[in-house]
Amino acid sequence: MQLVDHDTFLKNLTALFESTKDHGSIWLTHKLTHDGEDAAMKHEESTSDTRKYPCLVRVTDGKSTKFSTKVESSELLKFHAHYGNLLKASMTTLRKRDKKREKLRSEEAAKRKKLMTEPIVLDGHKRGKGRRQQQRKIKALLKQQESQKKYQEREEERLKAEAVV
Repeated sequence: MQLVDHDTFLKNLTALFESTKDHGSIWLTHKLTHDGEDAAMKHEESTSDTRKYPCLVRVTDGKSTKFSTKVESSELLKFHAHYGNLLKASMTTLRKRDKKREKLRSEEAAKRKKLMTEPIVLDGHKRGKGRRQQQRKIKALLKQQESQKKYQEREEERLKAEAVV
């Protein structure tokens, strides 16, 4: 991994975005680093932590291109301003959300919910064609009761989880 300065990093990243515009992936990772010391997990009130942890930003395309830069906390805001603008400008080829599929799924969920709450009336004859219809309604009623029971259990679990938090 090649460690470069900020300007070179941003130029190389721009070139990498251009080279993978048609196809390919880029992995960006951010990591807070410390130089050899153990990072204290608990801060005691009497001691003040004056250590500064730089941010390591890495980029790879999964093949041959790998480079990174180390950003000190004093330069972080300036770097992130340039870095954010570059990301916004370069990520124009992302896939858009499939709203048709989302709408279809929400309609199906609403339909299932309506079927679950709509009462099933058992009427019909005990013999012939009416019997088959009645048997289907009994089966649907049992299925509806089972789904309502599962829904109630999920709601109780959700309420318990909210009460704990």
